Amino acid sequence: MPNASLIIENAKVLTMDPDAPRAEAVAVAGNRLLAVGSAAEIVTLAGPETRRIDAKGATVLPGMTEAHLHIFPGAVGLRQLQLAGVQGLEALRAALSQYADDNPDAALLICKGADYNLFGAGIATTRQLLDQALADRPVILISGDHHTAWANTAAMEMAGILEGAETVIGTEVVMGEDGTATGELREFDAYMLVMRHRSTGGRENLGMTGNEPDIEVTPEQWEEDLETMRRGLTYCASFGFTSLHNMDGNLYQLKLLRELEQRGELICRIEIPYHMNQTAPIDSIDIASRMTAEFSSDRLRSGRVKMFMDGVIDSGTAVMVEDYADQPGWKGEPLHSAERFEAICVEADKRGLQISVHAIGDGAVRRVLDGYQAAREANGARDSRHRIEHIEVIHPDDIPRVKELGVVYSMQPSHPPGALDFPLTPWTLKVGEARWPYAFPVAALRDLGVPICFASDWPVADINPMRSVKAAMTRQPYKAGDPDNRIGLHEALSYYTAGGAYAGFDEDRLGSLKPGLLADIVVMDSDLEALGAAAVDRARAAMTICDGQIVWQASEG
Repeated sequence: MPNASLIIENAKVLTMDPDAPRAEAVAVAGNRLLAVGSAAEIVTLAGPETRRIDAKGATVLPGMTEAHLHIFPGAVGLRQLQLAGVQGLEALRAALSQYADDNPDAALLICKGADYNLFGAGIATTRQLLDQALADRPVILISGDHHTAWANTAAMEMAGILEGAETVIGTEVVMGEDGTATGELREFDAYMLVMRHRSTGGRENLGMTGNEPDIEVTPEQWEEDLETMRRGLTYCASFGFTSLHNMDGNLYQLKLLRELEQRGELICRIEIPYHMNQTAPIDSIDIASRMTAEFSSDRLRSGRVKMFMDGVIDSGTAVMVEDYADQPGWKGEPLHSAERFEAICVEADKRGLQISVHAIGDGAVRRVLDGYQAAREANGARDSRHRIEHIEVIHPDDIPRVKELGVVYSMQPSHPPGALDFPLTPWTLKVGEARWPYAFPVAALRDLGVPICFASDWPVADINPMRSVKAAMTRQPYKAGDPDNRIGLHEALSYYTAGGAYAGFDEDRLGSLKPGLLADIVVMDSDLEALGAAAVDRARAAMTICDGQIVWQASEG
């Protein structure tokens, strides 16, 4: 056996290999795992040129997969005003005043992470309230889930929508009783009416809509966007992520990432789908096939179609089987008709493309399952691993169908209201007590053997996987007698490693630590098992290794 190029020792290795779940050390040769075993076994592989890394008794894991994020808008958001934790008029006024002073030339002040209860529980955010915080500059506040935005009067006037505007199905410029817009903008196509007036040509929000830049990008802007992507990749690597399933479905970002790959600066493996929005013709799926053929390297690829079936529960744009508990007569509007969606699924599946669909409400989940079933009936059963992203509520009749159709559940443990950063209301009130037992159904789907992968949906939620692990371990039922969806540490970590690899058809090369697989590894700064559920969120990555190379390392001291 050759000498190792790198050895990690004095470690508590959780391999995610069921045949050898624990080890004390790991040896790497080039970009492959050479050996995983006891300290005595691995030390014999050290040579004079071997780099030896002391894990200091901390946990070592396979490199983690962030199975659902929006890297470009997330990276841009690191420089935008973040309103998470900002509550009330005075706090908002202070934050906006400083932000406006720091950005005197911005045509539109863009803020992220606004709470639906910004001005208090049950108080609707309006342009008039925002005017009290800042009136003389156009400003837009985007909710944490990125499905609702609120604009002040100056922004609404700049966009020419103070008197309302027509938008595509499932989106809305909300109107008030006085015949003018309230400032609330539901879903992307509505708030893009304001966002199109920003100074950047829309590049910072590209992936959320699947659109390409609506300006001719200059060389200077191209370099600026490359730096934004570098910043996002580094941020992801700092948490131990070596693989990213990016949901920003446009060609522009693939080209940016290919440029970084050619420069030797692509420090994470990343996959980008074709985003098929509700207005795209069905034959535009040809774009997905072209993207798949053009981008297929070891670190950068396409191969998937991403769609939205509905919005979110908090704004009433998710699709339910039965009426919203707080809004009799309203179930939400699906973004794709059953006939259109089934036709897309049949065609994508026939081409061998994986499909991922955002489906929040139980009505949306049902329509997605119907589409996947139509694809199977038309094309025959195959290992498609089509995914449903989120599943905040599922109808009990549809739980077994997820398993029967071979669907992967892409779950975000930070999303259940009350589990981490999102408040209980208005979500719990809109869903209603009768549907609480079927909310974020990790236990029910796990017990059926449904494959699960974990993610954050960053920048919708905190990307820190250890905070999500804590949320998964400590989540409480909404009422006594509801299913207990808490899971253990090892299970949560498996969904971030082996589960993510499986969701990306990568289990034969990633997701576990065993000889011959690619050397994607994260060395944590703590023994995760010793911390316990209450403190596991204190842990961070100390070192991230992708393809046998150290791509990120925490500073000493």
